[in-house]
Amino acid sequence: QGSDVDWDDLWDQFEERRYLSARRWKGGEDPYRLHAFNQRESERIPSDRAVRDTRHHRCTTLHYRQDLPPTSVIITFHNEARSTLLRTIRSVLNRTPVHLVHEIILVDDFSDDPDDCRLLGKLPKVKCLRNGRREGLIRSRIRGADVAQAGVLTFLDSHCEVNKDWLLPLLQRIKEDPTRVVSPVIDIINLDTFAYVAASSDLRGGFDWSLHFKWEQLSPEQKAKRLDPTEPIKTPIIAGGLFVIDKAWFNHLGKYDSAMDIWGGENFEISFRVWMCGGSLEIIPCSRVGHVFRKKHPYVFPEGNANTYIKNTKRTAEVWMDEFKQYYYAARPAAQGRPYGNIQSRVELRKRLKCHTFKWYLENVYPELRIPEELLYQTGMIRQRQSCLESHKSEAQEFPILSLSPCISSKGTAATAQEWTYTYNHQVRQQQLCLSVYTLFPGSQVLLSPCKEGDNKQRWGKVGSHIEHIASRFCLDTETIGDTNESTKELVINPCESTAMSQRWDMVMS
Repeated sequence: QGSDVDWDDLWDQFEERRYLSARRWKGGEDPYRLHAFNQRESERIPSDRAVRDTRHHRCTTLHYRQDLPPTSVIITFHNEARSTLLRTIRSVLNRTPVHLVHEIILVDDFSDDPDDCRLLGKLPKVKCLRNGRREGLIRSRIRGADVAQAGVLTFLDSHCEVNKDWLLPLLQRIKEDPTRVVSPVIDIINLDTFAYVAASSDLRGGFDWSLHFKWEQLSPEQKAKRLDPTEPIKTPIIAGGLFVIDKAWFNHLGKYDSAMDIWGGENFEISFRVWMCGGSLEIIPCSRVGHVFRKKHPYVFPEGNANTYIKNTKRTAEVWMDEFKQYYYAARPAAQGRPYGNIQSRVELRKRLKCHTFKWYLENVYPELRIPEELLYQTGMIRQRQSCLESHKSEAQEFPILSLSPCISSKGTAATAQEWTYTYNHQVRQQQLCLSVYTLFPGSQVLLSPCKEGDNKQRWGKVGSHIEHIASRFCLDTETIGDTNESTKELVINPCESTAMSQRWDMVMS
């Protein structure tokens, strides 16, 4: 372990000024261009700056066990700014009891300059691994975890600063129960000024059916139950960047899904898996770690950001969400029909671990996520100026035909023939009939036909004042047929035009 004297020697041998002088921000350049945060400001701040203790004052009175297990800290990065990466490492070395950090493993995911990582290997406890090609966060973390020698793994991002006593409360929870996966409260390091700002400790992770992560306030009932502000908060999902997990438990649960690419969506997969397969997720209010939250990604996703996110969340939905995956597809229509690779080994893992169903997860872990059935269909009129979309029975036709007719509503409720339901899976329906097209050509007629689950020709999206046919990307339009005296308007799909009045619709939903 070495005495403090050796540490000082190692710091002296590490030439910090020389390390930081490479690829510094130069006057006249955009300081945000490379990293999507203010590089100039990051370089102005010392690597060992002090940060305010943001914990609740009761945290300072807690006592932790003497026999806490040491941890391997795993930090993966790709072209991180040297100033932020070094500050992350220094904060860990400065604010963590020496005997609890077994090692700091840096996994350099094929950054442009191998020295970003290599030179840091001179620092105490730091080891550097470099990927021979771009692997992404998920496979890089697995690689770091596989070589880690400590019994507990701590995953951090490469633009963090840990706060006072951050590690003790996390290790304590895992020592008491190794199936817990624990996260600090994530404070905010401002991307413009690098000011360290306290986050609320009354938040937990949540998400919607499109698998979009969001922070949620605890409900008044949950707050009322929390008599002690230092108490852990159970969370349905972790943000994914920063957490601590027992290494044997991480391996037993199947590590990460290594077929996921780059970044994004992996936190859903690991969160569902932990809860459904016998563990739990917690946020620990007495552990605080600052993180630079950015508005966009500075690096390139080889497959494109949205495609990568869809592939990763789609794998999660297919393996873990059972029949509830239909709500994911309803909320993310672009995911339908998209490739997501082979999931057989993950399906077998789930069987082997005898995990709970997603229904169990919804009932026991996240009852606040409502099933869209009762939420997401709206009923009302579809209007263009003074006319409304209407269905008419016709002798010659098997199903009613569509036309635009003057709107009839008595006391604000639409006449039945003008009443439409827009459902969570993007159908526009009247009883068992749905707006549909037979062909995907411009000018194709829009007809009513029996609703079929998953029929792409029946799916419509509301985009501004347009009603867009999802499969063809054309817009609902009207065309006048017949001569001017006897003209009727027929419904068709046509290429979308922002200025076409005939493509402007209001869905007046009650």
